[in-house]
Amino acid sequence: MGIPTDLVVIGVLAVLAILFLMAMFARLYRKAGPHEALIVYGYRKTRIVKGSGTIIFPMVESARLLSLELMSFDVAPQQDLYTKQGVAVTVEAVAQIKVKSDPESIVTAAEQFLTKTDQEREGLIRLVMEGHLRGIIGQLTVEEIVKQPEMVSDRMRSTCADDMSKMGLEVISFTIKEVRDKNEYITNMGRPDIARIRRDADVAAAEAERDTAIKRALAQRESAVAKAQADQERVAAETASLAKQAEAQRDLDIKKAQFLELTKRQQAQADKAYEIQTNVMQQQVVAEQVKVQQVEKLEQVKVQDAEIARREKELIATVLKQAEIERQRIQTLAEAEKARLMAEAEGKASAIKQQGEAEADIIFKKGEAEAKAMNVKAEAYQEYNQAAVVDKLITGLPEVVKALASPLNNVDKITIVSTGNGDAAGMNKITGDIAKMAAQVPALFETLSGMQMSELFGRIRNIGDKAPKPTLDGDGGGDAKAKGAGR
Repeated sequence: MGIPTDLVVIGVLAVLAILFLMAMFARLYRKAGPHEALIVYGYRKTRIVKGSGTIIFPMVESARLLSLELMSFDVAPQQDLYTKQGVAVTVEAVAQIKVKSDPESIVTAAEQFLTKTDQEREGLIRLVMEGHLRGIIGQLTVEEIVKQPEMVSDRMRSTCADDMSKMGLEVISFTIKEVRDKNEYITNMGRPDIARIRRDADVAAAEAERDTAIKRALAQRESAVAKAQADQERVAAETASLAKQAEAQRDLDIKKAQFLELTKRQQAQADKAYEIQTNVMQQQVVAEQVKVQQVEKLEQVKVQDAEIARREKELIATVLKQAEIERQRIQTLAEAEKARLMAEAEGKASAIKQQGEAEADIIFKKGEAEAKAMNVKAEAYQEYNQAAVVDKLITGLPEVVKALASPLNNVDKITIVSTGNGDAAGMNKITGDIAKMAAQVPALFETLSGMQMSELFGRIRNIGDKAPKPTLDGDGGGDAKAKGAGR
């Protein structure tokens, strides 16, 4: 199954569109190498691109390249230059100049040279250099210019530095190639030196010939001395050779005697070593016998160790194994007891929970019953007369006295010391104090309630009187209270 024609056309158009966009981007993208600077100007202001690239938008931006390479040109003024002495000379030099690498200098150089050709730019720079060279030559003599060209170059670089910096340039080097004049001043300036050099050369040649003759005689003398010394050394060497031969013969005889003595000594040592070796062999036989006995004893010890091990295993099997079984049994019983206790605890917890719920229910019902009883009591208290209130106070008095005397329940033993003061001493003192506390109960009631007992009894109706019926209006109730109070 082939690819549809429409898809093929769309794919080709997409590829062509991509290629067109890439070509447009390539035309818009400008690059600057490390030897040049791209000056971009337009709506984004002036920009310096060096060693990289940037996109130039058409119609709103433009760019020009400014070379940062080294410029080399001749500085040779056509007019004669006059020295400090008034001598007219012609100077030819070579200058090496380039644009500085900092952005400020590049902008300055672009402002002055961007629209000019290389010839126009070199012409402007040459004019500046020739003017400074004329001023420097006028301050020096011909001898200084000819003999010290480095000084002229240094002055030239230092003098031109400010003007070159104002144009964004710097002087790398300035070298004088030639200095000449029309009056042969420079040629005549060298004649005294030439005559002196020739004189010095003739003197040096004569001195060289003299030194050669002296050295030749010295060499001949040293040769004769060396020959005599060589003869003496030859005779001495022959004598020393004969002496060496005699010493060698003597050493040979001594070594022969020493070798014979050594041979006899080694023979005697061999004989003695045989006897010693025989004794050593006998000792080794005895040692082997001792080792055999030791091995037998070791085997006996191993048998005894095996018997001890067997008895230990038997003991472990009979005693320790039973102890281990007993330990496991006790551990099993303990775990069973633990499980039983946990089950009992869970059962008790469940029982306590049920008991708590039952007690809560009982307390609730008890509270409800007490609330009903209180309501009944409240209704009954409305029917209370004076005798009932007095009865209630009197019947509650023992409980109050019991509460006051309750601290005496915590006393285990009472020791009574009588001082002989009659009824106020001994046991009578204790019962008297208790009676006094009981007598203070009405006063305690009055203090806590803020109501006098006489007032309380005055408000209680007499026996046989009926309690007034409550009325809806306030006047009727007020009259009933008044009547009750009058009674």
